Amino acid sequence: MKYYSTRDTAVSLSAAQAVKQGLSRDGGLLTPETFPALTQEDLTAMLPMTYQERAARIMGLYLEDYSADELAEFARRAYGPDRFDTRAVAPVKMLDAATYCLELWHGPTSAFKDLALQMLPQLLSAALKKTGETRTACILAATSGDTGKAAMEGFADVEQTKILTFYPKDGVSAVQEAQMVTQRGENVSVCAVVGNFDDAQSGVKRIFSDEALRAELDGRGYFLSSANSINWGRILPQVVYYISAYCDLVRDGRLRMGEKLNFCVPTGNFGDILAGYYARKMGLPVGKLICASNKNDVLTEFLTTGTYDRNRTFYNTMSPSMDILISSNLERLLFDLSGRDDGKVRDYMDQLAMSGSYRVDDGIFAQIRELFWAGSCGEEATSAAIARSYAERGYLIDPHTAVAADVLRQYRAATGDKTPSVFLSTASPFKFCASVLTAIGETPQGEGVELIDQLQYVTGRSAPWRLAALREKARRFDQTRTKEEMPDAVRAFLV
Repeated sequence: MKYYSTRDTAVSLSAAQAVKQGLSRDGGLLTPETFPALTQEDLTAMLPMTYQERAARIMGLYLEDYSADELAEFARRAYGPDRFDTRAVAPVKMLDAATYCLELWHGPTSAFKDLALQMLPQLLSAALKKTGETRTACILAATSGDTGKAAMEGFADVEQTKILTFYPKDGVSAVQEAQMVTQRGENVSVCAVVGNFDDAQSGVKRIFSDEALRAELDGRGYFLSSANSINWGRILPQVVYYISAYCDLVRDGRLRMGEKLNFCVPTGNFGDILAGYYARKMGLPVGKLICASNKNDVLTEFLTTGTYDRNRTFYNTMSPSMDILISSNLERLLFDLSGRDDGKVRDYMDQLAMSGSYRVDDGIFAQIRELFWAGSCGEEATSAAIARSYAERGYLIDPHTAVAADVLRQYRAATGDKTPSVFLSTASPFKFCASVLTAIGETPQGEGVELIDQLQYVTGRSAPWRLAALREKARRFDQTRTKEEMPDAVRAFLV
């Protein structure tokens, strides 16, 4: 299977090349030439499988230059009991007869990014060997809170790699920052960026497009790759948990094979919900894909009007991983819905770069309205959703999950749709202790990682042990750069 650039279909790479490179040199996103079909018989065959077995099976449909044995071993390493605190890896929790929560935070960094970023290092290491690469991969990641830690955890001390993460200064939670600046590994580094996530993400993209810098690094024995969801090796493992959740519900008698299932996804960069769209294209019986935004509701506006406009106020919210105004993975959706019209996609992206907005044509917008429903959730409603979940169900959720829970409630009220639905839980509540404590009526006593103990005491829940151990870890990194200085941070890192 080949992988094409969303901005130039003449660019054609193998799976290993796509994983290694991360982003097309023209700025486009690498996307598979086709989406293999999954029949009901295929889904039935996966019912008794473990999460690891399902992951190897699904990824093997796309990664033809990786062997079945390789992928099985990668899945065992990525999702084993030393990494995840439950055998289910991504368990589905039943909340009522028609509502379920897909818990994606049982990995080493207590966030959904682990499902992809425990697998990506396995795929990239193998890709380096398959392509005969002798240079060291310099992996750059822009993070709005969770990607950075998950990427560094996955790549820590991985041979032939170095990883540098950029995060918005004062734009992540105290626990998220503590996770990053205390990261172990001789091949990792972290840099705060003055500005917001879009500044960090745009800075990384500019670095990838800087031919002079790429040539300079090549002369020093390095090449650039990405750990963000612009890398196909990040998106593909996320497709797995949609299919696995459906299989779990059928296996446990909660759903009939072939019955539709809605998914409500809290998202900012559009990668998580895009994976659900790809699962649907493969044949998973998905009803509606419900896009949940926080106060930075650029995606909600786009999916309901057809106009994407980043020219708006940026808000720092209690759900910082969604504080994004430029949703990179939307480009992959436009590529697919336009019939792989690279010229049209390139034109939209040029408009976005020049004026900050674009409007899709009527044909694309009609498809979007058929596939997606979108809603947003402000700060007060987010707190109320946390409080409601805890009071009514005894279920503790983080602010990102609360956004999804509330938007699912909005969707049902607006449409009357009674289809069984899953909302995705993307982070442990213990990563956002101050917001969760305040929402459930408590006054935070302290700040940062100190609040983990208070949230444990108040709720009687245990924090993931890696989060609880943060207060004993020393800070290793403390640099800040402007977005214009990001290339200098890369140069300094690779001395």
